[in-house]
Amino acid sequence: MKPVTLYDTTLRDGTQGTGISFSVLDKIRVAERLDAFGIDFIEGGWPGSNPKDAAFFEEAATRTWKHAKIAAFGMTRRGRVAVEDDAQVRALLEANTPVVTIVGKTWPLHVTEVFNVSLEENLAMIADTVRFLKTHGREVFYDAEHFFDSFREDETYSLATIKAARDAGADLVVLCDTNGGSLPDFVSDVTARAIAHLGAPVGIHTHNDSGVGVANALAAIKAGATQVQGTINGYGERVGNCNLTTVIPNLQLKLGLQVVPDLSHLHDVSAFVDELANVPHDIRAPYVGTAAFTHKGGLHVHAVQKLARTYEHVNPSLVGNHQTIVVSDMSGQTNVLMKAKELGFELEKGSAQVSAILREIKEAEAAGYEYEAAEGSLELLLRKAMGRYQPLFELKEYHCHYRFTGKGGSDPCEATVKLSVNGVAEYTVEEGDGPVNALDAALRKALRPFYGWIDEVKLADYKVRIVDGGRGTAARTRVLIVSSNGHETWGTVGVSDNIIEASWLALADSFEFYGSKNGREGCP
Repeated sequence: MKPVTLYDTTLRDGTQGTGISFSVLDKIRVAERLDAFGIDFIEGGWPGSNPKDAAFFEEAATRTWKHAKIAAFGMTRRGRVAVEDDAQVRALLEANTPVVTIVGKTWPLHVTEVFNVSLEENLAMIADTVRFLKTHGREVFYDAEHFFDSFREDETYSLATIKAARDAGADLVVLCDTNGGSLPDFVSDVTARAIAHLGAPVGIHTHNDSGVGVANALAAIKAGATQVQGTINGYGERVGNCNLTTVIPNLQLKLGLQVVPDLSHLHDVSAFVDELANVPHDIRAPYVGTAAFTHKGGLHVHAVQKLARTYEHVNPSLVGNHQTIVVSDMSGQTNVLMKAKELGFELEKGSAQVSAILREIKEAEAAGYEYEAAEGSLELLLRKAMGRYQPLFELKEYHCHYRFTGKGGSDPCEATVKLSVNGVAEYTVEEGDGPVNALDAALRKALRPFYGWIDEVKLADYKVRIVDGGRGTAARTRVLIVSSNGHETWGTVGVSDNIIEASWLALADSFEFYGSKNGREGCP
């Protein structure tokens, strides 16, 4: 058994953060990535609270998860309502997840002033709900909300609430610093006292309102907690939750606790989630930020070029990051080598080919490209650079037309595509709800006679980000398209001053990637 398990709540608690939102497909992609990374429990949302979470659990139930257990989140039964009659509790069972996490009130202030029930009824609400879920075969985690705030005011009642959950059969009681106002010494002391009172391990769930969310989680672990809950990149209510991209390497590299099988994927996971959330990556994030191992001038550069650990607390490759020396272009080759190896290509470090690929990537990034969630476009770039790419078609031209009248009427968007496949010319016209939909339809129509698999590829998501907002409406645009064949998903990216061109580049890459990935280049 792992000494500490990881519980991710990015898809529930993380989405309560300002500006954070995921589509259902986004949530599935994030969950799949976290599962592959080695996260033990993935909280998918709150069943019954919104259609998106309900759709996620329906889809999740059809998937095979390699490692993680999917958890549904909810709360104890309502006051003065029988647990079997509580619609919210029934929704937790209907989510059909192996794990259910319920939150309950610990703080007498919340029990009497917010829930408006007696302290005795609150204990019954906790015990009844845990017992009911256990009788239905669920693994049950109990989140003791505001535990640390409550402990300051009423130690006896605080301990009584978690004892009620434990005695009712909860598999794990999780202590929550919900307001994020506690400091590590207090968290450590209270965690140890809770463990002694229960005679069983606990989990820890911290928020970052005092800037010590990760420190508090580590303090609880050192005091005996066996599960840490948090979010990728620290997303969450107010200023956020315990950041898993920081706490995981601290557990594994600093405390020697093996919590994930391969920590070198950490940077990619962090960037992937940021890209899907459509938020800028924090360049100064510990371990995973692009500035985390960047050195600029003076004594630092002189030292790290001779001995990296003089100014680097860990080897950046351990977390999938890399050293960057701002005054030099001799950085980043490791990422190219690792990605090429992942694709089955062997490149020689320091070779002219690697330098050329790195230069092309840097030039593309300078133009606004980001490849973290666009693995399809990155693979195509590598294939082209290594001479292992055969285009599906040769583009001659494309055109989009849309007309809107002053009276409020509009025509469907129309797109034309002119291309050739192995010397055979195709010219097609199609309509769509918008320019991307019309281009997609016209391109498929042109390619369908040559590639029978073309309709296996479905456009699943479309995101637009402004690269340089200072230029106003003339700003460059980055378009991320997510495609699927029903079994796997992939992202492709396009960048241009023109949103239509950016969309075309990402769209064309999606088909090119699917063809080359599956060895389907050329005519059938």
